[in-house]
Amino acid sequence: MKKLVILGGGESGVGTALLGKAKGYNVFLSDKGKIKEKYRDVLLNNEIEFEDEQHTESKILNADIVMKSPGIPDKVALVKQIRNAGIMVVSEIEFASNYTDATLVAITGSNGKTTTATLTHHLLKQELDVGLAGNIGDSFAKQILEKNHKNYVLEVSSFQLDDIHDFKPKIAVLTNITPDHLDRYDYKFENYIASKFRIVENQTKEDYFIYDADDEIITNWLQNNEIQSKKLPFSLTRKIEEGAYYEDKKIIITIDNNKIIMPTDNIALEGKHNVKNAMAASAVAHLLKIRKQTIRESLENFQGVEHRLEHVLKINKVQYINDSKATNVNATYFALESMNAPTVWIVGGVDKGNEYRELFQFVNEKVKAIICLGVDNKKLIEAFGNMVDVIVETQYMTEAVKIAYKLADTGDNVLLSPACASFDLFENYEDRGRQFKDAVRNL
Repeated sequence: MKKLVILGGGESGVGTALLGKAKGYNVFLSDKGKIKEKYRDVLLNNEIEFEDEQHTESKILNADIVMKSPGIPDKVALVKQIRNAGIMVVSEIEFASNYTDATLVAITGSNGKTTTATLTHHLLKQELDVGLAGNIGDSFAKQILEKNHKNYVLEVSSFQLDDIHDFKPKIAVLTNITPDHLDRYDYKFENYIASKFRIVENQTKEDYFIYDADDEIITNWLQNNEIQSKKLPFSLTRKIEEGAYYEDKKIIITIDNNKIIMPTDNIALEGKHNVKNAMAASAVAHLLKIRKQTIRESLENFQGVEHRLEHVLKINKVQYINDSKATNVNATYFALESMNAPTVWIVGGVDKGNEYRELFQFVNEKVKAIICLGVDNKKLIEAFGNMVDVIVETQYMTEAVKIAYKLADTGDNVLLSPACASFDLFENYEDRGRQFKDAVRNL
């Protein structure tokens, strides 16, 4: 019996443990932290051996295969030992994809991948049996075991792509590439770019690659590297013969001489970046033979993603907006770009090597006050201190929201768009977003 060791007892770890056990592996799960109650119960009920708050090396280094949680960096000593012992290390998407014949749509990018994945799933589910997994929702492995859909939309991160070997999506989507997570890639942008492009490395000429043709980093990489898959670019700025482009408030998609035109007047999502997300999702739907009418209606009734430019409440004619999912500068760029009123901006957290220069124009134009919500705000104060009249610091969400309430006037926006990771003060970006919404509702 082959031994499967799983590092990390979260959603992907526990899902992989269940699938591994069902497929005849001897499974052992180990987590350096404390495993949440709900996941402990699943492991106990399914008689899967596990440990938490420690890693017992003797039980790990005799594995045939190790599935590591995407949150564990390669530079951890134990991971180095595993690799040095010649044990294969895989991600959940790699492990799980061996046990399904479903059509896989994999979506990655520095920003927009959650919205694009959720929107793509929304378009497809009207006519197809489709699961949504990866970085989002129930784990891919668990869904294969319990539901085994005929199609999956997977939101995949660079960390998950780092540990693939044979993973091959029928349709790969790359929304954009901007510097992010550089702390995990030796602070070398080219390493991060290479990681994102692993999404196409196993594709053949029967497969499709949908990407943003306006993104110079993507187009430069494609000029210098060969890929097998059929390319379907999308663009906001120029006509595209095969792929998708935007003109006169319409999305025009052409694939294999089959053309569809989608008016964007009524699409539910706001902002230029969301027109791109809609192009990518619609191209996938068109490829998978979803009817034009269905695509159009689905774009119009899509509700958006929690913690991504989510309109929470209007209080005294001030709109409070939760964009906690903006964990890097580029995501915050899109948020500030879409503000159409003077804005009180709540920003800060764990800086991942951020360069704030690209935000200067929007801060000068649109931001009236800045509230720094983090343990260390020095870099933010240096970057923006001279641009706004008011810049304050706090380490409490409730206080940040109360200060914003005092600073905002009728017609203003209060925007939480941190541009940073959340781990200094919060469990994760969801926790940060929920605390913001609770604080707003308690005003």
